[in-house]
Amino acid sequence: MNETGPAPRTDTRSRAQKVALELFAEQGYEKTSLREIAERLGVTKAALYYHFKSKEDIVHSFTDDYFAELDDLLDWAKEQPRTDATRLEVLDRYVAIVISGSEVFRFIEQNRASMQSIHGNSKERFALFRDRLDGLVDLIVGQDAPLRDRVRATTAVLAAGASCMFYLQQVDDPDKLRAIIVEIATDLTR
Repeated sequence: MNETGPAPRTDTRSRAQKVALELFAEQGYEKTSLREIAERLGVTKAALYYHFKSKEDIVHSFTDDYFAELDDLLDWAKEQPRTDATRLEVLDRYVAIVISGSEVFRFIEQNRASMQSIHGNSKERFALFRDRLDGLVDLIVGQDAPLRDRVRATTAVLAAGASCMFYLQQVDDPDKLRAIIVEIATDLTR
């Protein structure tokens, strides 16, 4: 115990996701076993099973966590006043979510064939995102906004996500990239 109290408890689930992602990147999804994930994590296979019954469960957890972050953002934003500052904050938080998930997105893209068997085809994956995208657009421009404004807001959200994925590996400062993307997305939604 230190002066500030007991050491924080380690989040085994998050650590397991991180280790799995590392091993998937090193060896490929198909060649990685739960046993190897448990060994690198320093836990028994049974302890890993408490959190994840299969590699597929780990992959589903990435998507579940991403959608949970988006849902939290949507829930927060619904309680905020409809102002330019709120619109900026929604876009900034959305870009932060995408940047924080960039390794997962890269893994999914690099293992497209395996991911199709787990998550279905890309149309099904987009359908999972569609409701959240509609929610973001509603919060940015309003549910009753004209089609042109809704298309602009949709373009801003999709372009922000794509720009994060495209440029993140090319920059030394993710915060600078985030600021640029948010600025451009905000311009698109005005």
